[in-house]
Amino acid sequence: MEKIGRNDPCHCGSGKKYKQCCMQHDAVQSAGQRTQQANRKAQVGNNLQVAVEHHRAGRLAQAEALYRAVLQADPNHPEALHLLGVIAHQNRNHALAVELIGKATRFRSNDPNYFSNLGLAYLALGRLDEAATSFRKVLALKPDHAEAHFNLGNLLSNQGKTEQACISYRNTLAIETSHSGANNNLGAMLCVLGKRDEAEGYLRRALAADPTYADAHCNLAHLHMDRGDMEHAIAAFRQVLTLASHNADACFNLGILLKQRGQTEEATACLRKTVTLSPDNAEAHFQLGTLLDAQGQPEDAASSYEKAVSLDPRHAPAWNNLGVACFYLGRLDQAVASYRHAVELRGDLAEMHVNLANALRDQGQWQEAAASYAKALEINPDSAGARFSQTMGTIPLLNDTPEQAESARQRFSLALEELDRWCTAERAELAAAAVGSTQPFYLAYQEHNNRELLSRYGDICARLMAARQGNAAPQHAPHSPLRVGIVSAHIHEQSVWNAIVRGWFQHLDRSRFELYVYYLGAKQDTETTWAAGQAKCFEQGARGLNQWRETILRHQPDVLIYPEIGMDVMTTQLASMRLAPLQAASWGHPETTGLPTIDYFLSAEGLEPPNAQENYREKLVLLPHLGCCYQPSPVVEATGEDLAALGIDADTPLLLAPGVPFKYQPQYDRTFLDIARELGKCRMVFFYTPRLDGVIRLLRQRLESCFAEAGLDFGDYGLFLPWQTKPVFYALLKRADVFLDTIGFSGFNTAMQAVECNLPIVTREGRFMRGRLASGILRRMGLPELIADSHEEYVKLAVRLVRDGAYRDDLRRRIAKQRSVLFDDIEAVRALENFLLDATKKGKTE
Repeated sequence: MEKIGRNDPCHCGSGKKYKQCCMQHDAVQSAGQRTQQANRKAQVGNNLQVAVEHHRAGRLAQAEALYRAVLQADPNHPEALHLLGVIAHQNRNHALAVELIGKATRFRSNDPNYFSNLGLAYLALGRLDEAATSFRKVLALKPDHAEAHFNLGNLLSNQGKTEQACISYRNTLAIETSHSGANNNLGAMLCVLGKRDEAEGYLRRALAADPTYADAHCNLAHLHMDRGDMEHAIAAFRQVLTLASHNADACFNLGILLKQRGQTEEATACLRKTVTLSPDNAEAHFQLGTLLDAQGQPEDAASSYEKAVSLDPRHAPAWNNLGVACFYLGRLDQAVASYRHAVELRGDLAEMHVNLANALRDQGQWQEAAASYAKALEINPDSAGARFSQTMGTIPLLNDTPEQAESARQRFSLALEELDRWCTAERAELAAAAVGSTQPFYLAYQEHNNRELLSRYGDICARLMAARQGNAAPQHAPHSPLRVGIVSAHIHEQSVWNAIVRGWFQHLDRSRFELYVYYLGAKQDTETTWAAGQAKCFEQGARGLNQWRETILRHQPDVLIYPEIGMDVMTTQLASMRLAPLQAASWGHPETTGLPTIDYFLSAEGLEPPNAQENYREKLVLLPHLGCCYQPSPVVEATGEDLAALGIDADTPLLLAPGVPFKYQPQYDRTFLDIARELGKCRMVFFYTPRLDGVIRLLRQRLESCFAEAGLDFGDYGLFLPWQTKPVFYALLKRADVFLDTIGFSGFNTAMQAVECNLPIVTREGRFMRGRLASGILRRMGLPELIADSHEEYVKLAVRLVRDGAYRDDLRRRIAKQRSVLFDDIEAVRALENFLLDATKKGKTE
């Protein structure tokens, strides 16, 4: 609109001059508009000022409302757009932040703070190039803008441009020397570049500027870790967690360091917290699994490994360890599947193939197992673990024929010879780590004298472990009271503990003997707690070989007793060294250890055959009767479970055969066939654990074939049940007509349980102690009539016990009357005491 002059015609059309008509009215109206505009501007300014105060105080909702009020009055207000974008960035709505701050820069293109915050929003979105452009725009406008140099350094660090990031951080510090973030980040970058001494200086400057700066403490801790300074690293990580208890990185690394230092309990707590704080950290789940494994918690360990592989399916060590845990738990199918994953990912590691081979062997897949052992040695011919496992893998868990068993013995002998040649002095240190990793455990289930084979194996073990012996063989005068060390992985409710060891703990005369217990296992129960209370010293917990060796040597035991050798890695390694002047084994694994470092074998008069010394490398000690002070089981109430649900007919004769599957040798399969042919209708019940599914399948096939050759269906007579709970098992013992003891490798604990239920046992006395356990029990009770001396007599006796109810009931009464002689036999403990005192006085060579 053109401006109207005073003397121009009035715009209202009156015909008068403007000065004589509307000029005065228009002047009043214009002044009012100017006043309104001024008021609006003042309100905008006030709203902005109050909004900024709310913003600085952290009251973001109130600040946002006022910024929006400003923009409603002035949609292009640059400061309101900028600060509303800052709030969006703070609320993690980075896309909106970019939109708002970007718009603000169009109206105010010379404010470095606008471009600085725009760069931060781009950085949060991962739009690094645009972020870099923004930060460089800041520096073009204001070269001494410290935060822009700092933010550009962070961006370059995220891009992996470490050297350039260092330049930006140095530029920051040239402007602001006490900038804690730049000092910290420059220190971290210098650590990446390996300039640790210079890095430490900057990190300490960061902490001087801000002693509560958790990230700087954390980076300093990592620097100590890189230097191998465990103590200072641990202290620094602890300081981080004091300042920032939810720092997952510090929690994880503290757990790893504590694990390395053997502080298992606290390390576990740290890693549990880590996976809570950072549930997607696959490595934390894996490391937690390793700790749980070491503490004897395989179920929980397996769960941790499963979580690790679900987060990182390419984590080969987690797949491998999941296989190890499942193998221990008896979940062989899952173990094999896990090992296959590990091999697929890291087929270049011999260890993975060895583990797969061991699981395949226990599944009964001998040929595939042999191929995996061979593959392991193809990958690493110097793998001691593969060498030992391949050697032990020549012994099948179960044989189809006696000829197959004999062929396996020959292969084992040749493999031992090859292993002996391979274990040279130059390889001793390497090979020692594999001692006991796989053992000739299943050789005992062949009814042969294994002394020669096991002595050769024992010589290899002892020769290799001599490299780990360290100190000379201990020689000292006997202490008074005599220090008796017990080394075992089974100080808990378990067959070896129940049968042999518990009685020693309860009845050894503490005025003459002190018990030093070295519990190598991890399982804890009420028996473990009780045992610890009986000992002068009770050592337990996850430890390495050197730690156990030094602990034992420090205590200077006069005698070390290993209740079982051949069932545990650490037990075998320790037993292969000389750690006490006198060392003895007992019959937890009932045959010679073959070790030259074991002086005596504690056995029993009632269990050994004539000329038994021929079967042992050690000097045989025959304790009276059964050689143990066995305590009767606590009263077990037999369950009222419907046995029909288990496939057991109340009217059908019931014969229990509760041996583990690998105790059943093929030459005795016809025993069950002949019993079935004589009895006709009957039910013979065998037991298994899920771990032995593959072996059970082979045993079932063998029995089915044996019966089929005679025109019978094994399924009409035999039944395989999973191992039952104690109440259900006792219900079966009380319902059964006869207990069929395994031939060649007898049962002890199961036979004692049968006795406790007054169930007659049929046994056939074996050639070796391991085949004479049940017969020893029966002789001790004065019931030798239940001991058969031939196949025919075994069958005849089993059939008579089923058919002749009066005879069976009479035997039940006699068992109930005479079984007390089996329990609480203090004489065996007193004889052990006398032997220990005499042997330590005379010296082990006497």
